[in-house]
Amino acid sequence: MATTIAEQSARYPLTAYHFRVSVAGVAMGFAEVSGLAREYQTLTYRHGLSAFEGEAIAKFRVDKFAPLTLKKGVVASADHQALLAWLEETTPRTMVVSLCDEHGVPVVNWKIGRALLVKIEAPTLNAAGNEAAIDTLHLTAAGITVEQV
Repeated sequence: MATTIAEQSARYPLTAYHFRVSVAGVAMGFAEVSGLAREYQTLTYRHGLSAFEGEAIAKFRVDKFAPLTLKKGVVASADHQALLAWLEETTPRTMVVSLCDEHGVPVVNWKIGRALLVKIEAPTLNAAGNEAAIDTLHLTAAGITVEQV
């Protein structure tokens, strides 16, 4: 049975290479984003009837900072200067990472309420190689929410 393009796009997973990142409303190009996670803490406790009923488990959200890593190609532009300025700042910024479909329309958004750039790692420089120069940005992020568009 033949399926339409709309049915195929509804059934098959999205490709991970088509994403967008915006920092404080400004679009920035990154080659890789890792560490996006939303986590809940659990607490297991026993009460007087635990021997008969079993332990109870409670789940709650704690908005703690988690590491986030972004990789970006080094280019001579104002974008690189903006990253260096962000490193010097002490106030967190908002971020949105959007996974897009084949038409460039966001399907899933990871909204980060507070992202603080804590480290920029320069690429390994090697005269014998021909790889692209990639900066690695280390952030601490909190307030991550996932939104289906």
